Amino acid sequence: MIHVCSLAKIEETVARTGAERMLSLLAAGTEVVRPVSIARQNHLHLVMHDIAAAQDGMTMPGEEHVRNLLDFARRWDRARPMLVHCYAGISRSTASAYIIAAALAPNRDEAELARTLRTLSPSATPNPRLIAVADTLLGRDGRMIAAIEAIGRGADAFEGTPFELKIDS
Repeated sequence: MIHVCSLAKIEETVARTGAERMLSLLAAGTEVVRPVSIARQNHLHLVMHDIAAAQDGMTMPGEEHVRNLLDFARRWDRARPMLVHCYAGISRSTASAYIIAAALAPNRDEAELARTLRTLSPSATPNPRLIAVADTLLGRDGRMIAAIEAIGRGADAFEGTPFELKIDS
């Protein structure tokens, strides 16, 4: 199970779910405190801004980020949940949860997975750059991109409501 939340909801989400792995997707300079229940080797912190096109002074999500994310996910034994978060729990984290679910359940339909994501999180607006890079790396031939475009931008929100995404449908 993948649990998605904002930076502000890490502690309560880990306590509620028993997550033992954590993926943090934050801009440089945004501090994250790893809960004591999550071992250092079970935490991946990827530094990037929530952008889809290159901008001066900002780190655009790239292939190395997605490769690290996929490696981290593939090393997960799934015995206990994984927590995925970004600052607001709306864009980088929802994209990453979608990517992890697609990678670990390669036969799952991309459009069904995107619709499930929308149902679970009305505010989800997955970062299109992360989705595009993952689509290429996972050999999805544009299906991930099309599926996320089909669900459109999520409802406006300052912070997403925490939700859980099952790997298999």
